[in-house]
Amino acid sequence: MREADETTRERIAAHLRETAAAPSSLAREFDVTAALAVEHVRHVARSLSEADERLLVAPPECRDCGFDGFDDPANRPSRCPECKSESVAEPEFRIE
Repeated sequence: MREADETTRERIAAHLRETAAAPSSLAREFDVTAALAVEHVRHVARSLSEADERLLVAPPECRDCGFDGFDDPANRPSRCPECKSESVAEPEFRIE
């Protein structure tokens, strides 16, 4: 299938099969917002349940204290609940 014929979700899935990516990286690559990139990734994950693949998520992590126990590992929180730092790394997605 030519790239022009693929949907954004298909292109995101193909990208995540090749390399891990954060929402902001996907947003830049596919010209969408970071929030929309996360929505696309969630949808791609649901469609993988029938395939022999799975979505792996490296959760966000506080750069100051190392906290990584966020409620939703797919979203980037604005600050750390432990130390209140705003230096929180984005989650990363990959399809295996």
